[in-house]
Amino acid sequence: MKILLLGKGGQVGWELQRSLAPLGELIALDADSNTLCGDFTDPTGLAETVRRVAPDIIVNAAAHTAVDKAESEPELARTINATAPGVLAQEAQRRDAWLIHYSTDYVFDGSGEQSWREQDATAPLNVYGATKLEGERLIQQSGCKHLIFRTSWVYGARGGNFAKTMLRLAQERDSMKVINDQYGAPTGADLLADVTAHAIRTAVARPEVAGLYHLVAGGVTSWHEYAGMVIAYARDQGVAIKVAQQAIHAVPTSVFPTPAKRPHNSRLNTDKLKHTFDLTLPDWQSGVTRMLAEILEK
Repeated sequence: MKILLLGKGGQVGWELQRSLAPLGELIALDADSNTLCGDFTDPTGLAETVRRVAPDIIVNAAAHTAVDKAESEPELARTINATAPGVLAQEAQRRDAWLIHYSTDYVFDGSGEQSWREQDATAPLNVYGATKLEGERLIQQSGCKHLIFRTSWVYGARGGNFAKTMLRLAQERDSMKVINDQYGAPTGADLLADVTAHAIRTAVARPEVAGLYHLVAGGVTSWHEYAGMVIAYARDQGVAIKVAQQAIHAVPTSVFPTPAKRPHNSRLNTDKLKHTFDLTLPDWQSGVTRMLAEILEK
């Protein structure tokens, strides 16, 4: 089995290089690759890459994820998040290949308190969410065999993330303000990669599992609770934390205005994924703890 991985340099792409390697021949590209085009601003080049590689599986881990920046460059975001995945889907359909793609909770409006199900009505609040939703639809309309995984609050030990930012601020400040009216499940890039590899094995044997799934860690938290857990863990590990736990203040989203509107409710229901692929998803705390142990060792 030949697998073409695009977006290898991102947090999810980095972990996918590990999880996909045992499945077959892996060709991993990013925007800077030289011999083959992995640049999502060049959909024509991507199509040529698929024709040259002739993969059985295409895994797309590339995206325009700068949510606020997307508001000022909507056409670029649309090219990367919608047009290019649509081209990949067309090429996958032509050669009867699978396309694995990642989407986001931002396709929803973030209202209410219930966990979003795959069939719930979409209503993105910002350019990022709108372009990711368009990408989903182009893939679905292509008729190709596909797995689309909607996820949220993704982090990895490699590169920047919310936990690292909170740790830095906690060592510098006497008090902090963290948003407490947005809810979701911090989800590790390693979990996404491992579930992807498992799902591909299943899909190859059972093509009827093709479709759209929600994939996040178990449980739910707020950014404020998440920050408190991270800082408390670091303090317990002997990190020189300056801020007192009671000085991590909970504030509403309105305290930190941003160009792109954020959803308040990023809860995703994963029952379909767990049932179809016979999975148990770990609580968000276990993945975050593992990530913190890794970064604090460095």
